[in-house]
Amino acid sequence: MPLAPIPPSAFTKIAVGIDRPEDVVVSRDGRVFASDHQCAVAEIFLDGSFKRLGPKGGAPNGINMDRQGRVLIANFGIYDREEGPLERFDLATGLRETLVAEVGGKRLTSANYPVVDRAGNIWCANSTHAETWPQALDGRADGFIFVLRPDGSSQIVAEGLKFPNGLALSADDGVLYCAQTSGADVMRFPILPGGKLGKGERHGPMLGALQVRGGPQVAQADLGYTDGVGMDAESNLWVCLPAADKVVAITPAGAVVTMIHDPTGQVVNHPTNVTWGGPDLKDLYIGSIRADYVLKVRSPVAGQPHVHQMA
Repeated sequence: MPLAPIPPSAFTKIAVGIDRPEDVVVSRDGRVFASDHQCAVAEIFLDGSFKRLGPKGGAPNGINMDRQGRVLIANFGIYDREEGPLERFDLATGLRETLVAEVGGKRLTSANYPVVDRAGNIWCANSTHAETWPQALDGRADGFIFVLRPDGSSQIVAEGLKFPNGLALSADDGVLYCAQTSGADVMRFPILPGGKLGKGERHGPMLGALQVRGGPQVAQADLGYTDGVGMDAESNLWVCLPAADKVVAITPAGAVVTMIHDPTGQVVNHPTNVTWGGPDLKDLYIGSIRADYVLKVRSPVAGQPHVHQMA
């Protein structure tokens, strides 16, 4: 099916008033949740209203679910120079707990986004150890990807990354994709037996320019800072470019298609993650680091189901 661009006018704003909804996750039974800095996670209802669940703590960033329907929370501590662990929130009991706070002798300061494969491995990025935003995006390669395996062991599996951000899996769980925000690109890593990664390489081209301090001004629409990623059912990797108010898709052939672009930023305002839900996985949700709402629209192609959405 051709990738048809989605106009900003097609979107509906839901969960208006939410606090920094970086990401959205949809459960197997259709419940919709978004990250919110005022709680563990917020549930969004069919009428567009929302309810905050669980205790407040840190800065919930990327979220996902495990097979048991528990919400995984990447806590991005750089905002308040606090800890940035990988957490889990049990919707049934209300328990919010830390899963990983340190790995390989390195303290987690900016856990960013978790994704779960069918073997039960939880893959997560830690973006940086920088103390401020200007430092975080200066091109330093201090980010890494770590894994939490079903046996409870954790390990850094890829290092030297430029602000690793959103993650996605291929349909066969054979490849892990990772956006490098300050690389303006996406990396891909072969997944090896035992919850390990092989050598990474760039997936597709650079997706825009980076603003260099003291250099010429880059037009907003050309900024390539990558954020969240999501795989659709036809193996197109959707990539959010928040600084450009844009979402593009990298096709299996490596071509780049602009799926969403709002030059005004009045509707699609700093998009950070894409998530699919609904019975046919064509309800598309988009999170944001700037807007106080979540966007919803019908997608031209279904999303690839996450492990928690599979039968």
